Amino acid sequence: MSVALRQVKANGVELNVALAGEGPAVLLLHGFPHTWQLWTHVLDGLAGRYRVIAPDLRGCGASARTAGGYDAGTLAADAEALLDALGETSAAVVGIDAGTPPAFLLAMRRPDLVRRLVVMESLVGRLPGAEEFLAHGAPWWFGFHAAPGLAESGHSEPGHSEPGLAESVLTGHEDRYIDWFLDAGTLGQGVDPVVRDAFVHAYTGTEALRCAFSYYRALPESSRQIQEAVRAARLTVPTMAIGAHPVGGALEQQLRPVTDHLSGRVIENCGHIIPLHRPDRLLALLEPFLAPAGSTGSRGQLQHHGRRQ
Repeated sequence: MSVALRQVKANGVELNVALAGEGPAVLLLHGFPHTWQLWTHVLDGLAGRYRVIAPDLRGCGASARTAGGYDAGTLAADAEALLDALGETSAAVVGIDAGTPPAFLLAMRRPDLVRRLVVMESLVGRLPGAEEFLAHGAPWWFGFHAAPGLAESGHSEPGHSEPGLAESVLTGHEDRYIDWFLDAGTLGQGVDPVVRDAFVHAYTGTEALRCAFSYYRALPESSRQIQEAVRAARLTVPTMAIGAHPVGGALEQQLRPVTDHLSGRVIENCGHIIPLHRPDRLLALLEPFLAPAGSTGSRGQLQHHGRRQ
């Protein structure tokens, strides 16, 4: 498989985009601590039938590091503008982790653009349904990543800018921190060293970390945007929610009351980083679901709920 990397200006931001294959567009949106290389092991399987579009999200990898715009609504606008810049008028959209909320909002806003939606291993704002998952609070790193720096919390001299707490603590130790997430996200199996090194490189340095943690600092705004969206409309795009460890079925439970056509799956013995840990199982779910309308299997995928793989 041949992957071409391009810099594409979308919504005023230069995005690094991996492109592979030809056919109907499939847009892949990664999370933390990932880049487009998250999709390394599924690109071959998708590129045989689709034009795969896998950007580094704003602030991540080789995309521009912006001062702001890390809320789900702006990221959805980035994705919409990227598809437009690439000449695509219809796309299946696949999001995982931090890529899920913008994928969801894009489908809510532009059901004419998003023909299929796949979301994985994330929550969608504060929508009901995730109470069991959140029974003991959100994962510990959410609060750590969102904590402001001294200047923002009022403990330093006015006008003196400081990085957030997480950036201050982690700069110089990025490799160990990223390794923890990659190990936890594959249930101890780890990832390909080339992919691991790409992730560590992408998140090394105070500015790279600031951008990454800005996603967490924008979560209250993202949640507000999601709440407004579901108050105004339902999700009409055919949707698949895929869980693993630790999110499991929580995302499906959040989406079911607001979605017209929803299929839920949980992949057993699979860590959070599904595309790297169990790519074959993921492809087995994506291939029939993403098939163009009228293809064998595409309709049946929407008629079964909560299957475990």
